[in-house]
Amino acid sequence: MAGRVALTLAAALAVVTTACAADDPRAGRTPAQERTTSASAPEAGTASGPTEPTTEPTEPTTEPTTEPEPERPEPRRSYVTIPAIGLRDFPVVRYRGSPDDAPGTALQNAGEMASPRGPRGGTGPGEVGNYIITGHRLTGTAPLRHSPSLVRGDRIRVRSGDTLHVYEVRRTRWTSFRRPASLRAQRAEVPGRPGQSATRAMITLSTCATLEDHAAGNYWSDEFGNPEHRIDKIGVLVATRPARDSR
Repeated sequence: MAGRVALTLAAALAVVTTACAADDPRAGRTPAQERTTSASAPEAGTASGPTEPTTEPTEPTTEPTTEPEPERPEPRRSYVTIPAIGLRDFPVVRYRGSPDDAPGTALQNAGEMASPRGPRGGTGPGEVGNYIITGHRLTGTAPLRHSPSLVRGDRIRVRSGDTLHVYEVRRTRWTSFRRPASLRAQRAEVPGRPGQSATRAMITLSTCATLEDHAAGNYWSDEFGNPEHRIDKIGVLVATRPARDSR
């Protein structure tokens, strides 16, 4: 009888122990799992704070921009070299006007060559259009004394600022001061072809035809002493390079 009672008590104790183990939510967990669970769960009645950003803000970056260099104004004086006639670094002065007008003639009388600009003049050195230079042949410094002898292929070098423009003679034309149409043709965008639009840089190197006119018995002259005809050498731009390279 005592043995049955002891067996019954042992069975009841086993049932109670099993039930307690099943009700305990911590049963079967390791100490590491206990720490992880308790650390990740906030306590009741507390609010979790805002999270800090994980990356630091970066400064906005902008690519550097390159400003275009402003165009330099054309110097008042440029310098002309024509190896075929022995002319070297002769000054030519730009002014507003037309070829061989009063201001242009005054510049030539003062010993320089002249380059007219504006609606009745030409363009600057190296520019698309007609760059006009006029100079005396017989009086003063006579820089163009031998220019009528220039032939196709001869070079005219114009140094303007730090740039050298090289023109090549292509043809010869004559201008009459007594014929308005001839004067218009001289200062046309394309020399000798008024009304035609220029597509390249050209040059007109002009001097008086006094000797030729007088030889033909023509002694006409204008109020500035210019004879009727001018001998114009027409050239085209063939090279542009830094002035330090004078070849």
